[in-house]
Amino acid sequence: MIKKAMILAAGFGKRILPLTLKCPKPLLKIGNETLLSNSLKFLELFGIKQAVINVHYLKSQIVDYLNKKKFDLTINIVEEKNKILDTGGGVLNAIKYFSNEPFLILNPDTIWNSFYLKEIELLENNFFKDKKIKCMLLLADKQKSFDKFLKGNFNLENNLIKKNNEKDLKYIFTGLQIIKPEIFLNLKADVFPMNDIWDDLIKKNELYGSKSNLDFLHVTSFKIYKKLFEKKLIIK
Repeated sequence: MIKKAMILAAGFGKRILPLTLKCPKPLLKIGNETLLSNSLKFLELFGIKQAVINVHYLKSQIVDYLNKKKFDLTINIVEEKNKILDTGGGVLNAIKYFSNEPFLILNPDTIWNSFYLKEIELLENNFFKDKKIKCMLLLADKQKSFDKFLKGNFNLENNLIKKNNEKDLKYIFTGLQIIKPEIFLNLKADVFPMNDIWDDLIKKNELYGSKSNLDFLHVTSFKIYKKLFEKKLIIK
């Protein structure tokens, strides 16, 4: 099963300004954890043995933080030195760490907790049931989103992700996906979003999804962060 994961931690966090002027978004605190430590501990619970973390904006703070903290998995830091590579480019830049093995990609913006473990197990099982699956996303019904202003990204039909009715997209990407490195073959661009990969797979009817049944807590803006912070969450 999956033993490697990547955490996307290179972004500027512009939607959380002014908090991210001096602090990178992954190091913002929610409850008893930072977004980054919470994500790493979640991966530990799932049994991940190696985590790759890309950094760019205020990268020295994240590197120093990881050097001081102790986690029960191997951590590899990949610096995007000259420019930020966006989500897809960031993964491609670190692809050497994953050989030809499927791996998880995790956004630390979501408040992950132990209740997601069953859902990620289901995602993993569904992913490995069919050898032709190259990418599978964990989705949440937008009605379960803490941020009620979030619009849907996708529809889901028989585990296939669609964008067939853009005025009524019912599902939100939670920030967790499983991919095979082969989806990056023959890509020539170095800066691009994961959305480019997803859109191409959707056109081919090859992007798959699994539905989460949990309330979706996600740091989308300064206002939402403040509300989540005030809830004094104890993440378990």
